[in-house]
Amino acid sequence: MVIKSAVLDIVCGITSKIPDTGLPEVAFAGKSNVGKSSLINGLMNRKALARTSAQPGKTQTINFYKINDELDLVDLPGYGYARVTPAEKEKWGKMIENYLHTSHNLKAVFLLIDIRHDPSANDRQMYEWILHNGYEPIIIATKLDKLKRSQVQKNLKAIREGLQLRKGTTVIPYSAETKQGRDEIWELIEALTGGEPSEEA
Repeated sequence: MVIKSAVLDIVCGITSKIPDTGLPEVAFAGKSNVGKSSLINGLMNRKALARTSAQPGKTQTINFYKINDELDLVDLPGYGYARVTPAEKEKWGKMIENYLHTSHNLKAVFLLIDIRHDPSANDRQMYEWILHNGYEPIIIATKLDKLKRSQVQKNLKAIREGLQLRKGTTVIPYSAETKQGRDEIWELIEALTGGEPSEEA
């Protein structure tokens, strides 16, 4: 995918109606600080369009990033951060569920898991939830550059087993530092949204 334009197009708060832009959408879910903003910036070839923060729980809205006026990358609020009140967590949960239920354009959900750690109870719950809403999540194992190469396969196996992934589920290791996995993710997005595979990366 050659990125000609990438803009933060729509921000949805808790009371917002889910927009129907008419463009195909792919959504990104993951716990706070798993590297969602870094991944989205990497996919868009932008340094800081998606705001990254050392403070977990920063994304409290659903953010639609429009790419080339052709598709939307949708950043869902991070989950599982302890310092957020239960009431706030519940609101975010409802917001994510509302989006999964009502989006007319959602083609795929990517679930980000930190490759360094076994999936948490929140990760497992999110995986089940995405399945329950009728989507087969694609797993992105983030923070690949933080692992020794010799550990990668063992940790990917731990993710598969920890989430009890369905047979055939795609798992893509990704590094925000080296951008390893970026082309593979774009190929998948283009196949899922009917975009033309691009010669350039």
